[in-house]
Amino acid sequence: MKIDAAILGGVGFASYLEGSAKIINTPYGDVGVYVVELSGKTIAIVPRHSGAAEHVPPHMINYRANLWAIKELGIKKIIATNSVGTMKGHGIGSFVVPDDFVDLTKTRVSTFYDRSTVHVDMTEPYCPQISKCIMDTLEKKGLQYTRGTYVCTEGPRFETRAEIKMMSMIGDIVGMTGLPEVVLARELELCYASICTITNQACGLTDNKITADEVVDELGTKKDLLMDILVEIIDSLPETRECECMNATQGARL
Repeated sequence: MKIDAAILGGVGFASYLEGSAKIINTPYGDVGVYVVELSGKTIAIVPRHSGAAEHVPPHMINYRANLWAIKELGIKKIIATNSVGTMKGHGIGSFVVPDDFVDLTKTRVSTFYDRSTVHVDMTEPYCPQISKCIMDTLEKKGLQYTRGTYVCTEGPRFETRAEIKMMSMIGDIVGMTGLPEVVLARELELCYASICTITNQACGLTDNKITADEVVDELGTKKDLLMDILVEIIDSLPETRECECMNATQGARL
C-alpha cells in the first residue's frame, strides 16, 4: 500500500484516530500509526504524544522510533504540526512556517548515528518543497502566516521571562516538540516541514500566567481547520522530490 505522506501530530489529533493503530516494530521501540483515507489520499498519522502513558511529555517522546516507523512504511514526506508560543507578537491562532531552528533541548537523543560519524548539513533544515506547499495552501485559504526561527526547549515546564528575553534575540517562536524530529528526518533522507499554530504569548509578554489549558483550548478551536489545511497540503505535494533532502548523507560520512 502506497502512503502519500505522514502527519506527525501533537495535542488535538485524538478525534481523527479511528480504529486500531498499526503497530510498527522499530529498533527503538514500537510505534502506533493510524493509516487513514482522506480526500482520496492515504495518510499515516503518528500521534507523537501517544504511548503506554496517557500522554507522553515532550522530553520523553520516542522521536527515533517515530521517524524510523515512518521510513519503515516507505513514506518520504512528513508534515509536522506543532503548537508554539510567540516571542514576536504573532496573533493567537495564526500560523508560522519555520525556516530555521535553535535547539535548546538537553537530554534527548538527537541522532541515529551512535557508532559512526555522519555530519548532515542543516543549512536549510526544513524541506523547501513541502514548506512551499504549506505556504501556498495557507495563502489560497487567505490565512495569516509568517516564516520564522523555531526555538525548541526541553520542557515540560514553560520558560521563564529571562529565558524568553534571551531566546527572542535568536528566534521567533518557542515550542517543545520540533527537535530532534527535523534532524532525525534529515538523517533518514526524508522530506520534513512543519506548520506551527500560535497558541499563546510567551512568558513575560503579557501579565497573565501561561497555562496548558489555554494551549489545549486554542488547539481545539483550530483542529478541524488544521486538518483541512493538512489534507490540501498533501493533495498539492509533488510526486517527484526535487529537493536535497534525499541526498542528505552523501558526503556526510567520515
